[in-house]
Amino acid sequence: MKKVILSIFAMSLFIVSCSEDNDDNISTEPLGAYEDGIIVSGEGSFSSPSSISFISEDLMLSENEIYFNVNNEATDVYLQSIGFDEDKAYIVADAGTITVVNRYTFEKLATISTGLTTPRYIAFEDNTAYVSDWGDPFDATDDYVAVIDLTSNTVISTISVSEGPEQVLEASDKLYVSHKGGYGLNNVISVINIADSAVETITVNDVPDEMFIDESGDLLVLSSGADQSWLTPPVETEAAITRIDLSDNSIISNLEFPTGEHPSLMAYEDGTAYYILNNEVYGLTDNATSLPISSLFGITTANAYGLSVDDNQLFVTDANASFSGNSTLLVYDLVSGTEMNTFSVGVLASKIYFN
Repeated sequence: MKKVILSIFAMSLFIVSCSEDNDDNISTEPLGAYEDGIIVSGEGSFSSPSSISFISEDLMLSENEIYFNVNNEATDVYLQSIGFDEDKAYIVADAGTITVVNRYTFEKLATISTGLTTPRYIAFEDNTAYVSDWGDPFDATDDYVAVIDLTSNTVISTISVSEGPEQVLEASDKLYVSHKGGYGLNNVISVINIADSAVETITVNDVPDEMFIDESGDLLVLSSGADQSWLTPPVETEAAITRIDLSDNSIISNLEFPTGEHPSLMAYEDGTAYYILNNEVYGLTDNATSLPISSLFGITTANAYGLSVDDNQLFVTDANASFSGNSTLLVYDLVSGTEMNTFSVGVLASKIYFN
């Protein structure tokens, strides 16, 4: 991921009604409170800064650029993810910073940068945060998990891990870190004992990323598989959804996709993992022994870029055909597959949270 310095400029604020007629109820004032709603983070691009959008829980109001509107400054370059802990949100930017805000007002509280290089995702345990970090993306040997004291907002130690750490989950005093491989390829899940920072690894298919703890307490991992058609010769390996027993780190099941299928988005709720293939939404239940043959319903996106589920609704971001300009957030009813609403959100919107 390139690192660039973007000029900070004012972005237009819009708050719109999300009925069929979006000309009604237009306001020129920020909503002022971002509780009980949907937060969508946009990575931004070479020419457009990253941003954060808010949609009210009833899908009636939306506001783009909420961090800018509150703080009169842009979020840092390439916003990668946001983590929520108690009344704070931690905005993780690939440029090497974590911005701490009040999660309900988005007022800036602090910035963490010393000890971070290319941070990706964040998890919390007690008064400590754990942040995956690529280090120098071109160096496969310097990747780590940064340990941050949340009282002082300082990095107090680091834990060395293999190349390209991504998502971080905390469960039962352990950290689970997926390793896509950064600019390369990797195929492991790191298991870090919080007490002594000891690291074990679990081998899965290539390019693991999305992870969830299922209702049985097992770890569910989506690996996209390698899809490097531009190499000579091309490199392609199978994608898979792997279920792991966290009591002993053993593989319960490894359901591989047919060659040529490389899903990269997965969400989980109430015993079902949802993923997208060729604009079709599939559901994999916890007790399934094979991948589903039939999809649940189709979606209308040019490039599905983010996925989440909540309260029988599926939320997907569309980065559009050119991966430029504002993305679109589409909301579907999970039962009927009906498209309920759409919203304009930030550039390369990739993460969807429920605040």
